[in-house]
Amino acid sequence: MPKRGKKYLQTLAKVDKSVRYNFLDAIGMALESSFAKFDETVDLAVRLGVDPRHADQMVRGSVVLPNGLGKDVKVLVFAKGEKEKEAVDAGADFVGNDDLVEKIKGGWFGFDKAVATPDVMGVVGKIGRLLGPRGLMPNAKTGTVTFDVTRAVNELKSGKIDFRVEKAGIVHAPMGKVSFGVEKLAENVSKFMETLIRLKPPGSKGTYLKGIVLSTTMGPGIKVDSANVKDLIG
Repeated sequence: MPKRGKKYLQTLAKVDKSVRYNFLDAIGMALESSFAKFDETVDLAVRLGVDPRHADQMVRGSVVLPNGLGKDVKVLVFAKGEKEKEAVDAGADFVGNDDLVEKIKGGWFGFDKAVATPDVMGVVGKIGRLLGPRGLMPNAKTGTVTFDVTRAVNELKSGKIDFRVEKAGIVHAPMGKVSFGVEKLAENVSKFMETLIRLKPPGSKGTYLKGIVLSTTMGPGIKVDSANVKDLIG
């Protein structure tokens, strides 16, 4: 077991592991437990009652958080012709086609999100094995393979996140920064949970939200009462 620092142990002592807190209290405790010198990210982990090995129980989606993520998201757009200019006008950080593919083949990954127009996916597919494991491969299901480049770039810049359930049935997602405060973080969490519930697959039987944990980058996990979700999202 890794050795924990003094500050971590001090914050851990404030959290009752036997209690499942409501969202607002959990967010407040997470902020109070933040001790790093940088603006920590607040993360949410939700254990779902699904078996991702079955296609009809896969949970995958995207959501634009109302208050963003609190960081500058660098967006790359694969496009050609008029769509290149549209991407530049929309505020994309990197725009191109074959040139960007070659740059990525050379080991460059100086971007956070990627968008592609459908007509260049044949070229982008050549580096799928490089982009896929890093979560950077454009995908029509998450709205990043589209001719509506302006909308895609604006959403990503505004705090759109993509998420999918892992093999263990857990979904991880960032909810913003500690500096946001309780109200803004609660709004982001509410929007995310609303989306997650809406995506409940028909093949999921029994309890869907089996466990929820909130934490900051350096802080301890705080268990949340899943029954409180309805109160949060109204």
